[in-house]
Amino acid sequence: MIQEIKPRTFYNQFHEERIGKGDSIICFHNDLIYVNQEKNDLEYISYEAFCTWQEEMNGTGKPVKKGTGDNSLAEKEFHFIYLFSIDEQKYFLLREDVELSLPGFTYCKMFDVRRRAPKYQVMAASTAWHLYVWYRDNRFCGRCGQETLEDREERMLKCPHCGNMIFPKVAPAVIVGVIDGDKILMTKYAHREYKRYALIAGFNEIGETIEETVEREVMEEVGLHVKHIRYYKSQPWGFDQNLLLGFFCELDDSHKIHMDEKELALAEWVRREDIPDYKEHLSLTHEMMQLFKNGKEPL
Repeated sequence: MIQEIKPRTFYNQFHEERIGKGDSIICFHNDLIYVNQEKNDLEYISYEAFCTWQEEMNGTGKPVKKGTGDNSLAEKEFHFIYLFSIDEQKYFLLREDVELSLPGFTYCKMFDVRRRAPKYQVMAASTAWHLYVWYRDNRFCGRCGQETLEDREERMLKCPHCGNMIFPKVAPAVIVGVIDGDKILMTKYAHREYKRYALIAGFNEIGETIEETVEREVMEEVGLHVKHIRYYKSQPWGFDQNLLLGFFCELDDSHKIHMDEKELALAEWVRREDIPDYKEHLSLTHEMMQLFKNGKEPL
């Protein structure tokens, strides 16, 4: 899965960190991510390359000073936020949503990043996107409307006017493998870019247990009752700011599917031997499908 990057280690502890020469910068613009287009492996801009490009645009060969000219990219002072480290490599977010033009780099869809390698760089992109969306959507306090400030001691935005504290949002959601003998219920989403097979999925709602979420989502999406609900594994999924929790369960009534056509384009029972294998091996959904295919799902 996306978080399984051993022998590398992901360090998510927040602390103040100054950006340096070899650090990686992850940049977003109009929901696109900026990556190297000249290499097969996923790679981000180094701070050294970013400074060189900015100085060349400035035409002076000197560090760019704030407020010296027409506010062009060459003369703009950028703000970098420390995100996390993978081994010794530090990653920073370019806070400003601007269109860059470094040689050899291009913008691509976050969905396309899923197909790239190495996996630890995909994990970096997903987690950076999760934090970028949080920073972007909380520039102003939801309580009083004042501009928020970054806290220096923890990953938090704070309103200097009313003291409101805003922490990164993580939305719990379930992935559900509904089993009937040697068949598993597989679906395809409606109106989404992702067109491959998936499993029943949905968000936990206020006031319900995660097991109740499993029962409700299966009933809402395909009209079936389930039993013998058992937890399998969890996964951070920064592409959608989620924490996914995987469950297997058994069919508890009729096989007849009543599909919610607003949510799903397809829902059908698939035998173990007919389950496809997708090469990325990033998602909890895919791992659960392959677990069932190989007869290794938890009993």
